Amino acid sequence: MPHVSSDVTRTARPRHYLMCRPTHFTVDYSINPWMDPTKPTDTDFAIAQWEQLHTLFLRLGHTVELIEPVPGLPDMVFAANGATVVDGRVLVACFHHPERTGEAPAYAEWFRARGYPQVHRAEFSNEGEGDYLVVGERILAGTGFRTDRRAHAEAQRVLGREVVTLELVDPRYYHLDTALAVLSDTEIMYYPGAFSAGSLGTLEELYPDAVLATAEDAAVFGLNAVSDGRRVVLPEAAVGLAEALRERGFEPIGVDVTELLKAGGSVKCCTLELRGARARAGC
Repeated sequence: MPHVSSDVTRTARPRHYLMCRPTHFTVDYSINPWMDPTKPTDTDFAIAQWEQLHTLFLRLGHTVELIEPVPGLPDMVFAANGATVVDGRVLVACFHHPERTGEAPAYAEWFRARGYPQVHRAEFSNEGEGDYLVVGERILAGTGFRTDRRAHAEAQRVLGREVVTLELVDPRYYHLDTALAVLSDTEIMYYPGAFSAGSLGTLEELYPDAVLATAEDAAVFGLNAVSDGRRVVLPEAAVGLAEALRERGFEPIGVDVTELLKAGGSVKCCTLELRGARARAGC
């Protein structure tokens, strides 16, 4: 791997996020390997951890808006799955599992109510930024477990960005954002073991300087991270990744969202980025 100097000057850019308080968080069904309904969950603890993350984003200078949680939709806290927003254009998710299908209308209504002029309901299953990660002018798009491969062409048409398909092969990393994180407009970090051989070759060609995660850091959802170009918010247990990021000149900030990990989500899952000009009628 080519050496990247820690002397690189990193610039943080204020971001605009959408989040959903885990008011109704629990694990009473299983749609990924992390979910075990027989293990107890603590909703109050999940809320406390989420509030720390929410407060951290505000302290870092980011704008955070909230969508109202809907009773009976415990996974709605994972706002990243609700849509993908590029240049103000919104592609609303079409969830793979019936347990989550009720989230899509709630997110569509949220965007319409705030005056977003282009709110598209997806034809093929996609789970928002769970599987669509924007890297500069390119969208890396996951498939294999949740997002239909045919949805990638739809995303390219609706969002107006080049889409690169990446196949996930490890069911523990069922969304792209559990196996890969965007660090800047040109840099990423990822876990090689989550990808097919062909997709791994694509990543190595496009991002030869990428930070590579160990199996240990991937298993604590260290790649489910959010970067503003300098500060990288990630699970505190991902100590190897944190050190690798420091060596690249980033500022890692560890947080504890382990209660939410019981449902297979972490920092990025809770955070949907709203890219582009704000809607004129927005709040």
